[in-house]
Formats: sequence, C-alpha cells, structure tokens
Amino acid sequence: MSTTYETVKEKILSEPKTWLITGVAGFIGSNLLETLLLLNQKVIGLDNFATGFQHNLDEVQALVSAEQWQGFRFIEGDIRNLEDCHTACAGVDYVLHQAALGSVPRSIADPINTNHTNISGFLNMLVAARDAEVVSFTYAASSSTYGDHPALPKVEGIIGNPLSPYAVTKYVNELYADVFARTYKFNTIGLRYFNIFGKRQTPDGAYAAVIPKWTAAMIAGDNVYINGDGDTSRDFNFIENAVQANILAATASNEAKNQVYNVAVGGRTTLNTLFDALKESLSRNQVDYNKTATYRAFREGDVRHSQADISKIQSLLGYQPQFDIIQGIEKAMPWYVQFLD
Repeated sequence: MSTTYETVKEKILSEPKTWLITGVAGFIGSNLLETLLLLNQKVIGLDNFATGFQHNLDEVQALVSAEQWQGFRFIEGDIRNLEDCHTACAGVDYVLHQAALGSVPRSIADPINTNHTNISGFLNMLVAARDAEVVSFTYAASSSTYGDHPALPKVEGIIGNPLSPYAVTKYVNELYADVFARTYKFNTIGLRYFNIFGKRQTPDGAYAAVIPKWTAAMIAGDNVYINGDGDTSRDFNFIENAVQANILAATASNEAKNQVYNVAVGGRTTLNTLFDALKESLSRNQVDYNKTATYRAFREGDVRHSQADISKIQSLLGYQPQFDIIQGIEKAMPWYVQFLD
C-alpha cells in the first residue's frame, strides 16, 4: 500500500513544478534540493552563504544527473533584501523557506542579526511570495517555540514563554503567517522542526548541532562535552523525514494550510543514550572511540526535555516518519565518516 508521500512524489514526477528553496546551500536546503532535482523538478535556490556552503551545492550536483542539474538556478542574494526576494519568487509554484540564522546560543550572543534575518527576512519573503501569487508557502518553524511549557509530548496549540531571542523570532514568524492569512487570505504552513540531523550538517563552529559536532570529535579522537548531566532529552529527527514533511506541506490541500505542524518522530532520546549510539555506529564503520564523555554546566537557554506529538501532521498531511534516531544515525554515519574525517 502506497504512503501519502509516495503518492505525492509520483504526482509531482508526472507534473513537474517550480520550487523556490531559500537557504538552499544550507543543511536542510541542500537536502531538499537533492530530493527535488532527483524528482525532475525545476528549482530556484536563494542563499547569501551566511551559514550555507558552496560545497553543499557541489555535492548535490555530483549526486544528480547533468539534465537534472540544469533544472536548478541559483541566486546569490539575501532575504533581508526585498528585491532579492521578489526576484527569487517570480514564476514560482511552491516556496520552501528555510533561510534563517539558527542556534539558541547565537541568538543570545547576537540578537539583532538574528532578528533582522529571522523576522525582517521572513516578512520580506511573505510579501514577495504573496505578490508573486505562489501556490503555497512552507516555512521552517521551530520546536523552540514551546519554550518553558513543561508538558510532554508537545502539542501544537499549547506553548510556553520563549527562552531565547531565537525562539522569539520563530514565534513571531508564526504570528506573521497567521496575520497574512487573516489579512490577505495568503495561507501558509509552518513546520516546527525538532532537532533534525543528517548529511551536510556542519560540525564546525560554536553553534554546531550536537550530532555532527560529537561525531566529528569522536572521529578525530577528541573529547566530547555534554552540557549538564546527560539526561537532557530531545526528539531527534533524521533529515529525510523533514524533507518528506516539506513536500507534503507544499502540496497540501487548502484545508490543511494556515497551520503549524510538529516535524519529528515522536520519540525522546537522552544525550547519554545519544553518545552511546554514536559510539556504537562509528564502531560498525571501523572507527573506535574509547573515551568517556566530559560533563559541564547546562547551556543557557536550553529546554530540559523535548518530545513532539506528531498526530496532527500524520492525520492532516499524511506524514509518516521513515527513520527513527538509530536508523537515521546508521544511514548518516557513512557520510560523516567520509566527510568529517
């Protein structure tokens, strides 16, 4: 029996569309690009390389055919520039808005730039997409919106107080999207990502995500640092699940729009368990790591536990995560070993 996702992929293969991916040179954007080009879609990509990389685009080019790559047009531009947004949205059917300055610690260190990109840039994209009369606008929301609300699992309609400037910006995105629906009848879908990981997620820099950062440290034989006691937990979600959610959201019926959805697997993994899982997977890939983790203070702005209720996205969009955390690590690890060595 075909899943909703398989049915949608068959449909867009037979009826190609034009997609805009903002942040196309980043982790999530480049994975979306790869999938859409393999489905023979036309893709416009917008990026200013603030957190994205040319080598991500080069890797995608190596994975698709020459003909599929011809369907991609790259625009080096900035979502903080409204003219760039209008240029990128021209003639587009589906917008997948991934461009943002991520990271809770980055936002605490530099709230002004986080605000400019994540709020002003988001508003520019909403205006440009509305003016271009695109079919759909899907944007990257965040689980950080749940803030200090303690209940688990997290349900879309119940949030707490934000714990960082980054969380504020992502919540404002949802508010703007809702206002655009009410004021301009321009409906959107927000995807609240929960700790996505996979290939092309950078391990470098002060704001690197935990899985590539720890994996790179293990491959190099360096120490791994755990913030807190290691019992902090997250709903880690493999990148291919997030790609599925974006494609389902973009092609959803109008009845499913003007909503936000959790994008996760509905599980909860502690940092201690994650550390062990990465060590075991590396061992299966001929990399042995024999050190124990080093514990240090909790990180400012972090929530203690995070787990998603995914019943809404399952029922309204037909989302079915194909990979749990262990399956995702197993699929990602050969890439980590090859590119993070």
